[in-house]
Amino acid sequence: MSDTTKPLILFSGTSCPLCDTAKQMIDATLIDAEQLVEVINVRDDHDLYHQYGARIPVFYRTDSREELPWPFDQQQLIEFLS
Repeated sequence: MSDTTKPLILFSGTSCPLCDTAKQMIDATLIDAEQLVEVINVRDDHDLYHQYGARIPVFYRTDSREELPWPFDQQQLIEFLS
């Protein structure tokens, strides 16, 4: 996994409309999304691809190691972040 300093990761992929929707929802929910969320394309890493490739988008908290898999709605996202 990435050595990130950002507390949140969105595991994503290219040409992934669901990932785009999840990113838009995250951006609308978090004021500092650019500073807080690292978007990682799972296709760039063999291990991540095998772990997340069939499940993207997946939102991940680095502090608690909790995952919020798609599909999620705005309320679930807010609860996940609190």
